[in-house]
Amino acid sequence: MSTKSAPIVAIVGRANVGKSSLFNSILGRREAIVADEPGTTRDSVTSKANWGSKNFWLVDTAGLKQAADDFELTIQDQITQSAESADLILVVVEADVQITDEDRKVAKMALKSKKPVLLVVNKIDKNRRADLTEWLKLGIRPLIATSTTQRRGIDDLLDIIIKQLPTAKITEDEDRIRIALLGRPNVGKSSLFNALGHKQQALVAQHAGTTRDVNRAVIRYHDREIELMDTAGIRRSGKIERGVEQFSVLRSLAAIEQADIGLLLMDANELNVQLDQKIAGMVKDAGKGLILIVSKWDDFDKDSFSRDRLAPQIAYHYSFAPWAPLVFTSAVTGQNVPKIYDLVMEIDIARKTRFSTPELNRWLRQVVDQHPPAGLKSYQPKLNYMVQEDGTGLPSFKIFGAHTKFLHWSYRRYLERKFREVWPLAGTPIMFWFIEKH
Repeated sequence: MSTKSAPIVAIVGRANVGKSSLFNSILGRREAIVADEPGTTRDSVTSKANWGSKNFWLVDTAGLKQAADDFELTIQDQITQSAESADLILVVVEADVQITDEDRKVAKMALKSKKPVLLVVNKIDKNRRADLTEWLKLGIRPLIATSTTQRRGIDDLLDIIIKQLPTAKITEDEDRIRIALLGRPNVGKSSLFNALGHKQQALVAQHAGTTRDVNRAVIRYHDREIELMDTAGIRRSGKIERGVEQFSVLRSLAAIEQADIGLLLMDANELNVQLDQKIAGMVKDAGKGLILIVSKWDDFDKDSFSRDRLAPQIAYHYSFAPWAPLVFTSAVTGQNVPKIYDLVMEIDIARKTRFSTPELNRWLRQVVDQHPPAGLKSYQPKLNYMVQEDGTGLPSFKIFGAHTKFLHWSYRRYLERKFREVWPLAGTPIMFWFIEKH
């Protein structure tokens, strides 16, 4: 199987240099909290970004600042984690402040990582006469001057970023399915990892991954190799400790990109947590398969109707991924653990399903005739024909037509709903690309 993953860009720097403002400017929307007080970003914030023809993950990290604990260790941990997981590091400094020791340490460790590094001199609107050549002493080139308030230099920065990044990292391997176990700390990921390792037909290998806190095991199930990745827990905002903990989101994101299917574990005694929903959204945005798993089911005070009562509640909170199957498990008793493997095999088949162009276009004509798309007065969207896209790793389709940019988001959702009525494709997102015919 050939797996593709979007590149990761990490923003690092000392506190209050404008990292979160830069993060929002690159995305073109407000996603990270921005404030004048240093230390507003307490953990890593991630979002999918795109520029030109390339997509990439953008990670806004907590500010590096002098503290009572060992600052050098904090610098080392954060930059080391960036180097392990990111494809490009943006070192952000402040134009109207002289170079500080913290800036020098960040730059030194970023360069030591051997990954591509860009220097972003931010807040140039505060000091238009600043001598930017001083920043070349940090040894990082190229240097890009930006102002997030005036959006100066942002497009130039994005042009340079996409030139430094591959379109996608492609890992060629035998027909192996990769699974990432995801979730908050202490939800039972390691227990399920071990239980899955004992439910297979033959253990092929077990070893520590190159990325810290990702344990891996390769097993064989029905003549297929399946690689399990047990990731570090993603902590809630405000509960992130310094150093390595601040990069738990980034490490898990890297595991999601390496995986074909994500298993989101939720503690049966603490369901419908917003962070769990965020992780599921990350899996969906990455275009990966998803299974929702309620763990520690043996420890839950339940009756014979508990599952029927909880399932609709969980489905409501994960309505953005109604196609994701739900499993109630216990790593202690082994309940439904083998079922996970069966679902993985089904999802793998769904993600590789091929559709003929004639049957796709018969379906398109039928759903458009039933409910034509609405548009503006002079711009009525028309959908003419569709084909399946190759090499994306998930079911993806190009729909050609006119004025497709005026399609309402609700109509796109209608198309997916009608598509899944004919071809359910459980466990995997699907993608529609709308292309102007001319």
